Amino acid sequence: MIQFPQATRVHKSIPKKAFYRHLSLTKPVQNAFVTDIDRIYVEQSLTQKNLNLNTDSKTREILVMGITVKKENYDHRVLEAIARNNHHKLLFILDNEGLCQVALFEQKLYTTAWQDAGDIDIEIQGNSLDEIWENLVEEIALAEETPGKTDELSLNERLNRQEQLEKLDKEITKLKEAVWKERQPKRKFELHEKMQEYRKKREELIHG
Repeated sequence: MIQFPQATRVHKSIPKKAFYRHLSLTKPVQNAFVTDIDRIYVEQSLTQKNLNLNTDSKTREILVMGITVKKENYDHRVLEAIARNNHHKLLFILDNEGLCQVALFEQKLYTTAWQDAGDIDIEIQGNSLDEIWENLVEEIALAEETPGKTDELSLNERLNRQEQLEKLDKEITKLKEAVWKERQPKRKFELHEKMQEYRKKREELIHG
């Protein structure tokens, strides 16, 4: 469960039409606001002052947005549009019939699995808003980070590394299936060599 200090509470409803007026949205995304989203709130405002933090940071405020969605497979572009057009750092807490999901945008959208609210284990920790945000990104975006040599990498480098590994894993899986199905020896060998090349890149990313 995510616990916030009482001093951070806002709980202010935001009409969906407010986003239509202020955001430049494509028609599909605008439609998704209507079909997928029920209610939007600003639930918490995390600032240096109301968290009693002594360390300054580039991040001035983290807003916690509570969003009630009408279905679990909502259009993620809605959250991306909100995040891309807001200068605050945004933490989304989504609710669908009692199940919750936590999401944030850092280069791209990252989400947790849907689960009971009481099972969500996200901590607000850090000595500055920058640290708090980085820890949130780690908890959500890097929850299943592939082990390896990451001590000297920045947060963005770790995110890029994980994205590259996920792409390589998908390519290796596709090639493994293609090798198994291929009957022509020459083509089978070429596919196998390509798969080995991707596996080598994967090992280099993991071990440095």
